[in-house]
Amino acid sequence: MTGTRLNGTRVKLGKAGPEVFPIALGCMGMSPMYGSTDEKESIATIHAALERGVNLLDTGDFYGMGHNELLLARALAGKRERALLSVKFGALRAPSGAFIGIDTRPAAIKNFVAYSLTRLGTDYVDICRPARLDPNVPIEETMGALADLVKEGYVRAIGLSEVGAETLRRAAAVHPLTDVQIEYSLISRGPETKVFPAALEVGASVTAYGVLSRGLLSGSEPKGPADYRAHLPRFAGEAGAHNRKLVHSLASFAESRGLTSSQLAIAYVMAKGEHVVPVLGARTRKQLDEALSVSSATLSAEDVARVEALVNDSGVQGDRYQAAHMQHLDSER
Repeated sequence: MTGTRLNGTRVKLGKAGPEVFPIALGCMGMSPMYGSTDEKESIATIHAALERGVNLLDTGDFYGMGHNELLLARALAGKRERALLSVKFGALRAPSGAFIGIDTRPAAIKNFVAYSLTRLGTDYVDICRPARLDPNVPIEETMGALADLVKEGYVRAIGLSEVGAETLRRAAAVHPLTDVQIEYSLISRGPETKVFPAALEVGASVTAYGVLSRGLLSGSEPKGPADYRAHLPRFAGEAGAHNRKLVHSLASFAESRGLTSSQLAIAYVMAKGEHVVPVLGARTRKQLDEALSVSSATLSAEDVARVEALVNDSGVQGDRYQAAHMQHLDSER
């Protein structure tokens, strides 16, 4: 049986990175991305995660246009030393909330980090990463600017997000990487082909987001037009209806193993090895408790093969992002 590594031990994030709890807390959903949020519950969830040993907290300076970082600053008042802050930057947003580009020019990076440090109320960021590859800036220039910030003490380590294998290799030639953050789940397995091998090659871990496919695998549905998921192909129209039938099949398999759908999805990703750390977007203490209770779950090699076969037989319909966004993902090339 394949255990889930939540017995109190930590795993190393990359060859030269920090030690982290085997599950990270993704904080994006605590800002208005999926609809309204409850700040008191968000802060209570962060505190509960820290108490349970979860130390890697993932955020982005564009989550809620700075709201997420300000929330974390309030949550970590007097607790900063207990957390490792992973911060994404570079995504540009309009006042309407629309995404309008990516900017990883060296001067822009230093500007982004300066504002993040102020919003977070901290002197340093533990891991800093561009949210996407900027097609107008060579990755070597981006890494060079981040390496300068490491030398100056403002950044402790460097990661990347949604990049392809060749970009990983070029980046690692400039400065060591802790991890590459990329969407990965039992219905989004593309990274296994090229990105995972390249990450291992350069000594980087994988921090996997979208483990529950934005709630699709847990049976959650968009709560209205303000919910970001309402505009994603896998949730909409005929594709959404088809995928919900697939999720029902997976839920039946999970129940046969004494698991919830969410626990099955998490256990599946953790079964891929210690170099893969799920980033779970728990918004409430109840969701956090369910995620962390996966410690009692085990998946055999046969179980893993069975759930993969269920997905392959049915087939997932729709891309994970809208077409315009997919075209800009270096990880998809």
